[in-house]
Amino acid sequence: MDLKKLTLTALFVAIGVISAHLVYIPLGVAKCFPVQHAINILLASMLGTRYSVSAAFTISAMRNILGTGSLLAFPGSMFGALLAGILYKKTNHILGAIVGELIGTGIIGGLVSYPVAKYVLGSQAGALFFVVPFLVSSAGGAALAYLLYHTPIMAPFRGKTGSAAQ
Repeated sequence: MDLKKLTLTALFVAIGVISAHLVYIPLGVAKCFPVQHAINILLASMLGTRYSVSAAFTISAMRNILGTGSLLAFPGSMFGALLAGILYKKTNHILGAIVGELIGTGIIGGLVSYPVAKYVLGSQAGALFFVVPFLVSSAGGAALAYLLYHTPIMAPFRGKTGSAAQ
C-alpha cells in the first residue's frame, strides 16, 4: 500500500470523525451527515474505490463508537463510496463520482437502511422513509465535494495521488 494514500485517507477519516458532531441533520433514528458524502466523493476521485469505502466504513464505525452516528451510517455511506469509486473509474470525471454517491447513498443506501432500522433499531418508518433525507444529505455533500475539488487547496492532492483534474 502507498503510504501517501494511506496518510491522505487517515486525514479524511479524522476530518469525518471530528466534524461528525458539528454538521449533521437529525432525522428520527438517522443522523444525515453531508461531510461524509463529500469525503466519499473526494476520496473516490483522488484515490479510488478501495480507499473511499475503507474510509466510509472507518468513519461510520468510529461515529458509532463515539455516539455521534447510528447503525444507518454504514449503508448510508458505504454504498455511496462504492458507487462513487466505480463510476469515477468508468468516467474519469468528478461528476461520475457525484452521480455514484447520489445513487449509492440516496437510493440504494436509503433502501438498505429500512431493514436495518426496522429489525435492528425497532423503527416503524416505511421503506422509502430514508431515501429523501439520504438524497438531500448526499446532494449537500456532493455540492461541497464539487466545490472543494476545484479549489487550489485540492490541486496539490490531486497531483500527488495521480488523478487527472476534471
